Amino acid sequence: MRVRNSFFYLLLFSAVFIFAEETVHVIQRGDTIYSIARSYGVRVEDVLSLNGMTDADVLRIQVGQRIKIPESFQTSAPAAFKEHRVAKGETFYGIARAYGITLQTLRNANKIAENYVLKAGDVLRIPLPAAAIPEVSAAATQGGHSNPAAGVVTRSMETRQVDTSILWPVRAQEVSYMTGKLNGVVVLGEKSESIRNLVPGTVVSAGPYRGFGKVAIIQVTGGYLYVYGGCESLSVKIGDRVASGTELGKLGIDAVSEKPQLFFLVYRNNNPIDPAHAPRA
Repeated sequence: MRVRNSFFYLLLFSAVFIFAEETVHVIQRGDTIYSIARSYGVRVEDVLSLNGMTDADVLRIQVGQRIKIPESFQTSAPAAFKEHRVAKGETFYGIARAYGITLQTLRNANKIAENYVLKAGDVLRIPLPAAAIPEVSAAATQGGHSNPAAGVVTRSMETRQVDTSILWPVRAQEVSYMTGKLNGVVVLGEKSESIRNLVPGTVVSAGPYRGFGKVAIIQVTGGYLYVYGGCESLSVKIGDRVASGTELGKLGIDAVSEKPQLFFLVYRNNNPIDPAHAPRA
């Protein structure tokens, strides 16, 4: 019985196995190549190259499949850490998922034993890759609803004339470019209108982010990530395959501007690109 229990907890809590000098990640439900690479602080293209995979293969990974992790993870630490103070009701799993890292990565970063009971007030180190992760609220890690007005990121924007030839996720009444730490656009639409996916892909993140309502992130072949923020509700969940035109959610009211605004960002290989020039299906 003791052996069985040990094996059960190994499967439940550990997605990483070390064989000699090789690190292997065992795919679990909800994993994507992007989320795995971000968890270990390595590049997606390096993971693909090491495993002999192509861009098309990222959509074919299966639960139980073993993915080799590049040596850069084993020889160097993530670019930085941030602190997360545990709130009542939070769990290791919820915190790891909210920050887009694996449960084992979170435990390793904090040298936490598998039988440790998380307590309110604990301070955890969150490993950050080269690309910054948005601030995550306690409500997000509990799967609840956050107060978007609390700790809102300061935004600086430059409004531009709407180009009617460009397809946006909502019917654009006004388009502004963010000029601060975030690179993307803010599209003014109508409250509760449908937010439509622009390019077929897979949902790799879906949930609340403090200051940006609910956010859906779509991974697209070619190293692209499409980020749709400002939703009052989401119609998709992690792991969903979504076609062009699929409703991702409903547009909400931004707590800062008090207007129905979509925050739309596009990244390619972790580098921001102008959403107006990003591919459309």
